[in-house]
Amino acid sequence: MDLTGVGTLLLAIAISCLFIYSTWDKLYRKRNLPPGPTPLPLIGNLLQIKRGEMVKSLMEVGDQYGPVYTMYFGHRPIVMLSGYEAVKEALVDQAEEFSGRGKMASVDKIFDGFGVVFSNGERWKQLRRFSLSTLRNFGMGKRSIEERIQEEAQFLVKEIKTYKQRPIEPRNILNQAVANVICSVVFGNRFDYEDLTFLKLINMFNETFVLISSTWGQLQEMFPKIMDFIPGPHKRIATITETLLEFVSERVKMNQATLDQTSPRDYIDCFITKMQKDNEDPTSEFSMRNLLLTVLNLFFAGTETVSTTLRHAFLILIKYPDIQEKLHKEIDVVIGHNRSPNIDDRSQMPYMDAVIHEIQRFSDVIPLNVPHIVIRDTKFRGFTIPKGTEVFPLLCTVLRDPSQFSTPNKFNPEHFLDEAGGFKKSDAFMPFSTGKRICLGEGLARMELFLFLTTILQNFTLSSETKFTEEDIAPRMTGFANLPINYQLSFIPRQV
Repeated sequence: MDLTGVGTLLLAIAISCLFIYSTWDKLYRKRNLPPGPTPLPLIGNLLQIKRGEMVKSLMEVGDQYGPVYTMYFGHRPIVMLSGYEAVKEALVDQAEEFSGRGKMASVDKIFDGFGVVFSNGERWKQLRRFSLSTLRNFGMGKRSIEERIQEEAQFLVKEIKTYKQRPIEPRNILNQAVANVICSVVFGNRFDYEDLTFLKLINMFNETFVLISSTWGQLQEMFPKIMDFIPGPHKRIATITETLLEFVSERVKMNQATLDQTSPRDYIDCFITKMQKDNEDPTSEFSMRNLLLTVLNLFFAGTETVSTTLRHAFLILIKYPDIQEKLHKEIDVVIGHNRSPNIDDRSQMPYMDAVIHEIQRFSDVIPLNVPHIVIRDTKFRGFTIPKGTEVFPLLCTVLRDPSQFSTPNKFNPEHFLDEAGGFKKSDAFMPFSTGKRICLGEGLARMELFLFLTTILQNFTLSSETKFTEEDIAPRMTGFANLPINYQLSFIPRQV
């Protein structure tokens, strides 16, 4: 090809690119979506997302465009809600319109709209109603679940003592302890800390959390169709999820073989009984697929978020020994050392309550929330959000809203204490989200955090040879989950 031909080809390519961009720009601007940075064809707003720092990047864009703005992940518009007022207005004041569940590309091939977390419409309503009722019947919010947590907390103390003050990485024992609580409800039994098969499964939860939050996981959420064809560690997510699903399936088969409908042992028994009862009802959503995926939802969500929060808690309390000492004193006064903590103690322990709330606010374990969609064309603050549009209610911007918290980027229990030292609520405390999609395990998680942390501090002082900095304890603010740095600590028995 001569130079004239090359020049003609380049000119044609340039004109084509300008035409594509012009057409895209007109279509983009025709929508009455909230404002945001101008997206590019194919890649959307990729240039606005710093590598591996999706959360930080979205917060920075929000600082520029305000509390309601639009970002494009590829060709998909996603409405971002930033700050307490915008999130409350959407999820509480317009709760029905924003009640849909969006997709998460990293797990969508497995769940595909099934299970209580990722379903919508009548399926979601049936599964959520049943799950809330069944979990309450098995003690969520009642004393029976409190007794299960108390028992597991003592198993955890016993396990910690076997390390004889040696420095350890606390992830495994915390994951196992927290998982055992939900296992006792869902599967009807707990597992020994020496059970290597169980430990392997629990480590898979953590690996999934890490992968979804990684740069690879972030790219998969932004460009799912492209990332399907690109090899990388993100491919492990589906493999791990399938393995976990096989474990759940085997447990369900065990229950089916020994089921006594008159005496349900756990959540699985109750679901199987409901399946059999509704067998002739074509409108029923109680199927084997929904059973397996709902149990996996409960197993995963009931383990990783609470154990991750406790890992943040230990790290923070090592950094601030004065706060840890104040907690020790409150425990000594209210509980002493001759009995186990119970949930009624919480009302007498405002400082512990405030510290736990601040740990949850500061660690911000699920900063982006789980995606929502609007279930109908929705008017919101003068804009039109079409039915089916994804919405990210950014919990990180609520928990760090400077209009709600005096030192939003600092760990400060005073955020939840009044002038008299009593516990003070905050409407902007939303680590479990809010509205119709609020975490159905909120009551269980709150009870676990109080009883596990109080029991550990009743028995031990947390210590480390490492001197941690403010940067060490600060959440990473990268992807789906905020995971603490890897660290080791020693549990020093308290002298009483």
